[in-house]
Amino acid sequence: MQKTILITGSTDGIGKLTATKLASDGHAVYLHGRSPEKLTATISEIKKVSKNEIIDGFVADLSDQDAVEKMTEQINMDLPQIDVLINNAGIFKSPASHNGKGLDIRFAVNYLAPFLLTKNLIPLIKKGTDPRIINLSSAAQSSVSGDALCSAVNLSDQEAYAQSKLALTMWSFHLAEILPNIAVIAVNPGSLLNTKMVAQAYGRSWASADKGADILYDLAVLEDYKGITGRYFDNDQGHFAQAHPDAYSEIKIDQLIRITRNLI
Repeated sequence: MQKTILITGSTDGIGKLTATKLASDGHAVYLHGRSPEKLTATISEIKKVSKNEIIDGFVADLSDQDAVEKMTEQINMDLPQIDVLINNAGIFKSPASHNGKGLDIRFAVNYLAPFLLTKNLIPLIKKGTDPRIINLSSAAQSSVSGDALCSAVNLSDQEAYAQSKLALTMWSFHLAEILPNIAVIAVNPGSLLNTKMVAQAYGRSWASADKGADILYDLAVLEDYKGITGRYFDNDQGHFAQAHPDAYSEIKIDQLIRITRNLI
């Protein structure tokens, strides 16, 4: 069955690889990118490689909440439904450590953007067949500081990234609770995969980016994962596993969601 699939951060890395795999199966795939030129080029490339013309895309700088709002308005006008949303876009290092509103750019892109984007697309996802939301977490997870989330204190690149990824995981579990008819999974696609983000952050890699694309593909469309929700898949181990302990604390999740709603 053909699915309608939206993947953020899909003009490069595992997002692009996943989009290509899904397009090659005949699914309607919608990409997202920050650069209009790069997005257009990637759409053309994937159409050619996959021999699938049902590929399109949307542009937004995910560090800018106004841009996210504008993009989701366009998506709601253009698409009748979304069967699978993959919140793949992420950032570790950046020339600018904060966005235009003074928020740490890791929190803005890795957590606040998918939170806002998903919230605005829930009506379309509810119309989907076997709807799934796949959120890109990480093996790097660190207790979330409310002050850091609100940019009252500054963090190192590594700490901001780890906190943003735990925030995403905690929100994923919250989303699974309040949306019982939508499957929500947080996934560590694999540590130090051969992507541009990893190269910029660490200068080395441990595994091919295909490892991450393969698990995103599987979680998105395979029947094996139908109906599984509120779980964390650790692709370093190759199975569902325990996330950071904070991801299971109702008190800490409630605090995080309250702060997040105030920020957006």
